[in-house]
Amino acid sequence: MSSIEVKSFNNPDEVNTNFNNAKMESVNVGGERVIRITLQPGWKWSSDIKPVVQTDSCQTKHLGIITAGSVCCRHDDGTEVTYTKGDAYSIDPGHDAWVVGDETAEVIEFHGKWGE
Repeated sequence: MSSIEVKSFNNPDEVNTNFNNAKMESVNVGGERVIRITLQPGWKWSSDIKPVVQTDSCQTKHLGIITAGSVCCRHDDGTEVTYTKGDAYSIDPGHDAWVVGDETAEVIEFHGKWGE
């Protein structure tokens, strides 16, 4: 039998505001976790998340779409890319990232981990 499941970020399953300059909301659909992350201007992984997770760089893979603003990501090997509204992205573990400019960034991620 076919199944359709719909959930709204207007009523997320989980909200996490434990990180400086960031809000994470998630919904669980189809057995998967989908995350909306809102990053304020000035947010930087190495400043706002690193002290909590205590790793040298972000060790999570990210797969998502940026729906507002711009984010720059720099891998430990120096590779750097900026992604902006409308871009889909895949980022391997071993990186830092930060909001570019004065606009709030919003991303939707499908990999299911963030700040963990």
